[in-house]
Amino acid sequence: MTTNKSIRVSFPASEKIYVNGSINKVRVGMRRITLDDTGATDTEGRVSYKPNTPLIVYDTSGAYSDPKNTSLLQTGLPRIREEWSKRRKDIVSITSPDSGKHESANKPLFPIIIPSYKAKEGKHITQLSYAKRRIITPEMEYVAIRESQHVEALGLKSYITPDFVRKEIAAGRAVIPANINHPELEPMIIGNKFLVKVNVPFYSPSVSSGIEEELEKMIRNCKWGADSFLDLSKSGDIPTAQNWYLRNAPVPIGSIPLYEALQQAGNEVAALNWDIYRNTLIEQVERGIDFVMIHAALLQSHIDKTIPRLTGIDSPAGLFMAEWIRRHQKENFLYTHFEEICDILRQYDVTLVIGNSLGAGSIYDAGDSAYYAELKIKGKLTDIARENLVQTMIEGPGCLPMNKIGDDMKEQQYACRQAPYFMQGPVTTDISYGYDHIASAIGAAQIASFGASLIGCVLPSQSDHSSISKEEYRTAIHTHKIAAHAADVAKGHPGAQARDNALSKARIEQRHKDFCHLAIDPEKALLLYKNKIKGKE
Repeated sequence: MTTNKSIRVSFPASEKIYVNGSINKVRVGMRRITLDDTGATDTEGRVSYKPNTPLIVYDTSGAYSDPKNTSLLQTGLPRIREEWSKRRKDIVSITSPDSGKHESANKPLFPIIIPSYKAKEGKHITQLSYAKRRIITPEMEYVAIRESQHVEALGLKSYITPDFVRKEIAAGRAVIPANINHPELEPMIIGNKFLVKVNVPFYSPSVSSGIEEELEKMIRNCKWGADSFLDLSKSGDIPTAQNWYLRNAPVPIGSIPLYEALQQAGNEVAALNWDIYRNTLIEQVERGIDFVMIHAALLQSHIDKTIPRLTGIDSPAGLFMAEWIRRHQKENFLYTHFEEICDILRQYDVTLVIGNSLGAGSIYDAGDSAYYAELKIKGKLTDIARENLVQTMIEGPGCLPMNKIGDDMKEQQYACRQAPYFMQGPVTTDISYGYDHIASAIGAAQIASFGASLIGCVLPSQSDHSSISKEEYRTAIHTHKIAAHAADVAKGHPGAQARDNALSKARIEQRHKDFCHLAIDPEKALLLYKNKIKGKE
């Protein structure tokens, strides 16, 4: 494994800038796009030039786009949040099960041992707890600055202040996924009053690819706009992969602990139990996992409601838990132990995603009685999580025809008290295999404009992840970033249309390079422009 290297990314006509906070010692990274002057010729043929104000945009590339960054993959990114957490004096150092050697192979999970922390006895360290106590944390100020994108330089105003962020979190309408054990993270916020975010799936390295190749893929995806990652691995060395990702990820990393727990149970559903799951969950949050998807809202009484379906239970996690319930003839142990789950998450400020076990696998089954029965329980669990001061999101269905999107959003907001909505798409038709990212982006743009806060990046052939190429990831991410941006414009997010306006101005003034630099994928735009020029020669 060769990881003693640093990776850099860059954007055309761009530079990394930092904006300092005024409440806490935060330094927020952004990307500034330099624009050419506008030339004008008067009636006498004299040419004059008027400068164009540079445009500052949201940047998910982290320190990788900072030419001054010297960190290596084997040492990880700068731990910018470590000081913030220690300053609050409400955490205590712990001995992590992942801090030494891998239990099975006696090999290090990461070359550098990173201390793990948890809340002191009797202390509440979640962003929700701080927000309810009217405390503006460094994370809250960071995301307020980041979301506003310095629009004041364009003469615009933003309602997104640190106190506005605090109020949205206190109300449960927004979350900041930021485990105290992921200090390398640059905080981001998820909520319907903020920029729509895009989540990208990842998988543990296969035999044919090493961890370095996977890290390079992650960093490229961050450059292209990945706001978060969700580990969907069901095999491979999950602990090692998660450790390497976390130490090198500037964005939140999520997981589905059920998959690793099942692996620990020998991939035997019947052998899975609460103790195995609990130990797996604790190990993952001590590594630094920022959000976990827990499929606790599937009840024994829901399973028969799926019998009339065309495609049954489509969610892998839903299938596993339904099988466990059938085998043991007991209630879902994630439901019966839900308060204990909340107690664990609260100690590390891990955001809870209440997973969707009964979302439809086809548009024929969308919005049926099984789905709404589970949604009702999601609302109940949301209330319990909030009472336990755990930040909470809700996962929505993966398949939904366009005519049902608005109603689904209304039902979710009502049932789950306006908790942020995490949508895997939704894919709007079943015939899009090979083009699932397009069918997904159509649904994502719609539901995000209605208020969904985090949209899942669906890959072109979502059933076959082993052969996804670099370009397929690039296309899928940018497709969903366009959907997210379209929703931001529709919602009137401060400064969202500024980039569109700047690009349109460049086009009409024939500043062709600026037109390309302002595009969602500037490098591809420049390549297309150069090929167009060559074609005319």
